[in-house]
Amino acid sequence: MTKPDRLLLCSCAGSMSIDAKTAQAATGAGEVRQCSALCTAELDVARQALAGDGVTLIACGQQARQFEELSDELGGSGELRTTDIRDRAGWSDGRSAHAKQAALLAEAMLDGPDIPLREIVSEGVCLILGSDAAALDAARRLAGELAVTCLMDPAPRDAPPDGAFDLAAGRVRQATGALGGFRVTVDGYAPADPAGRGAAGFAAPVDGAESACDIILDLRRDAPLFPAPEKRDGYLRADPRRPGVLERAVAAAADLRGRFEKPLHIRFDPDLCAHSRAGQPGCERCLSVCPTGAILPAGDTVAIDPDICAGCGACAAVCPSGAATRDDPPVGFLFSRLRTLASAYRAAGGGAPRALFHDEYGAELIRLAARFGDGLPPDVIPVAVPSIEGVGHAEMLAAVGSGFSSALLLCGPRDEVSTPQAELALAQAILAGAGADPERLSLIEVEDPDALPRCLREDRCDDAPACEPVLAMGGRREVVRLVARALADDDAEAHAPEIPLPDGAPYGAVVLDSDACTLCLACVSLCPSGALADNPDKPQLRFQESACLQCGICANICPEDAITLAPKLDPAPGALSHRVLHEEEPFNCIACGTPFGVRSTIERIAKSLEGKHWMFEEDSGRADLIRMCEDCRVRAQFGGEGRVLAGTPERPPARTSQDYANGLAPADHRRKGKSR
Repeated sequence: MTKPDRLLLCSCAGSMSIDAKTAQAATGAGEVRQCSALCTAELDVARQALAGDGVTLIACGQQARQFEELSDELGGSGELRTTDIRDRAGWSDGRSAHAKQAALLAEAMLDGPDIPLREIVSEGVCLILGSDAAALDAARRLAGELAVTCLMDPAPRDAPPDGAFDLAAGRVRQATGALGGFRVTVDGYAPADPAGRGAAGFAAPVDGAESACDIILDLRRDAPLFPAPEKRDGYLRADPRRPGVLERAVAAAADLRGRFEKPLHIRFDPDLCAHSRAGQPGCERCLSVCPTGAILPAGDTVAIDPDICAGCGACAAVCPSGAATRDDPPVGFLFSRLRTLASAYRAAGGGAPRALFHDEYGAELIRLAARFGDGLPPDVIPVAVPSIEGVGHAEMLAAVGSGFSSALLLCGPRDEVSTPQAELALAQAILAGAGADPERLSLIEVEDPDALPRCLREDRCDDAPACEPVLAMGGRREVVRLVARALADDDAEAHAPEIPLPDGAPYGAVVLDSDACTLCLACVSLCPSGALADNPDKPQLRFQESACLQCGICANICPEDAITLAPKLDPAPGALSHRVLHEEEPFNCIACGTPFGVRSTIERIAKSLEGKHWMFEEDSGRADLIRMCEDCRVRAQFGGEGRVLAGTPERPPARTSQDYANGLAPADHRRKGKSR
């Protein structure tokens, strides 16, 4: 965490209350200046601060661009940081929000990680789809900016040729890709013939025509070409009957030419993926929640197309193994923000705040509610995230474990709420099983800015924290176990150590039918997380519950159907160690006494074959091979009287360099072998 050399606070024309003392304590700033018109009459204060070296933190989000331009104009060597405390913690319902302001200022000084980026190049090749004059009009308007092809379905009857853009008839059968890399397949493709008098004629239609483009402007009234169309970069869709929407889509298309930097939202490690093993199906959580279709099976793992990925983070929220994790920013940085916000709020004299997770839609609601309504309550700290769909049960529990009394998710009309709802149910089940109030976690869906403060005033639970704050560090699974342990320790005698969870939860145990298990260990060889393990010294099947992903591969591969899954969470330390699920007595080789195999299995095989198969007749002695270890079995087959392979001629001894040195002839060498 960086400490600012200068902190500039502004009361925004006296419309909000600020406190320099708590702000300085939260940030460790070397100098604090209070202003009332920092962006206008007192701009010289900002100019003087930005001209110096070191870090300057300006607590104003609305005029951030103005201060950035001023900093660039001055050309100083210092660093500028800005944050908003007015809309989020200044314009409130009249109560003091100094503790929340201190928390937000402390959060602004956290050093965020670098976001990996991917360059996308769009040459401006635009495909416009439509069925009426609106598509032709859009093509004429964009022809000066982009290389336009207008594909009409049906073919227009009275459209004259236009040299500014290409005109064709046809319908899109399939489309793939994203900005800078779309590929389309068109049936009934018929390009316009520019020659002749009157309306344009069209060539004979051809099915299966393929082409590529950078941008698609879809003005049809049919279903969209892609799932979650608003999340597909480069795909713009508008109803031509709505002029305002159409104008915005045309203007947006004109801006999609050039080089763009797209964040690589998700980091994926295929070695951790539990999708399948050896053709046995396993985890499919990410495949079922991805709204854009960016995730597809790829053998034993899955593949994520970074161009199609919209960064909702739903895959990272549900991934049990950590194979898919958010990278813009990493979840560890969110945990750090939660710790900083809660601890700074308490240090500034606050109690237990409430965390309000929100995305950009929620940020706009907060701004409008503050400017024209009551604003957020003083104990509600907004926590901005790239997408609400990426807030899973681990993030909610991390908020409770960091010292927040509750955590709320503010969803918008375009959010796929099915994933947050399922993750909320899982987090609530963990809270309830640990003895805490599950209502500490909730989901809010509002579209009216005036309704947001009212909803927050009504949605209240116990103001006290659910447990003593914990240090939420490590992966998502580790944080969940840590918080569950902290919650249960408050009243350990009144609650069972194991927390039952709903079906499909990524935590749980393997229930083994020991009577059916033959210790073939097929489950061990395919377990993607190492939760199931063997013992090299004895026939044993061991299990580590904390590592189990409940992917189901073990249950699918078990030839005896001896394995079932039991979703639950055991926060006790014993879950971190392997325990024996099943063991049997080893069989000792009848020749050398070396233990090998499982006694019950060896005896069952011997009983089923001895005297019942021609190779293991009772008088042949070959049935003893079943009761021998591998080495003794080989020796019994190739050496000694009555060997199994007696019909095979004896191999001559190998001729060594010493034999050549002694001058042995080939015949002498054979006699030497026989004398042995």
